[in-house]
Amino acid sequence: MSVLIVLRFLHFTSLMLVFGACMFRPLLLDQPGQKGRLRNLIDPLVCLLAALALISGVAWLFAVAFEMGGSLDMALVRRVLGETFFGKVWTLHLFACVAVLVCLRLPHAKLQVVARPLSALALATLAPVGHAAMFEGSAGTWLVINQLIHLLCVGAWLGGLMLLMFVLARPGDQDLRVVLGRFSGVGCVLVVGLLVTGLINTRALTGSFLPVPGASGFATVLAVKLALVLAMLGLAVWHRRQLARGPLDVQSFKRTVTLEWACGLGAVAAVALLGTLAPTPLG
Repeated sequence: MSVLIVLRFLHFTSLMLVFGACMFRPLLLDQPGQKGRLRNLIDPLVCLLAALALISGVAWLFAVAFEMGGSLDMALVRRVLGETFFGKVWTLHLFACVAVLVCLRLPHAKLQVVARPLSALALATLAPVGHAAMFEGSAGTWLVINQLIHLLCVGAWLGGLMLLMFVLARPGDQDLRVVLGRFSGVGCVLVVGLLVTGLINTRALTGSFLPVPGASGFATVLAVKLALVLAMLGLAVWHRRQLARGPLDVQSFKRTVTLEWACGLGAVAAVALLGTLAPTPLG
């Protein structure tokens, strides 16, 4: 079980960072003051993250097969892929991960653009294999859609924060106030989006919008995740207010952006654990 939690964390994190980096690249790296400077540093990193997403995705498949059969049997892996809902979704998911890696690895600029919808597809195919699969009919469909939006918001924000940390470390001749203003505006929308969709998920799984720490292991981890997301929202709002005041304190922004990113990683770690726990209705 602990191996599966680690694999889930690595897979969620790497795939979200790839998606967010692809989405925020035009905003943060394609500006005149950054052309060619940070790309040489960030592009290889994003490729490595895409490779990690693929490797951890394959390992996740084997871990699920092992839990089902108690051994690493290729025949069992094939049965999981061909005969289970998880396997059928995961086949598409892994193909999307391979396509993302190929697009990022090849130097053609148009393939870099294609990587955006492909990484979104890879992230979206995680939505049906979570707790939303417990629900049937229209309720299940809407919950999968809600989870899809949640994953895209989280991924875009975490990947964007990663790029922003690099930009703040090596700003070049960009006007950081302008860059931060654009980024912060989009970021606040994303954090509100992930908070709202997260609360909807919580309501569907537990019967309450606010998890009660101590009510169950699931509720406790969920409460920790909610606290981390609220911290991210608070930092995002603080960034917006700081931009409207006086001189820009770049060092302060570096620290708080890093803290916000760390809160996001903590929330993803909570998600990795939640996926291995059974939801417990409250009340």
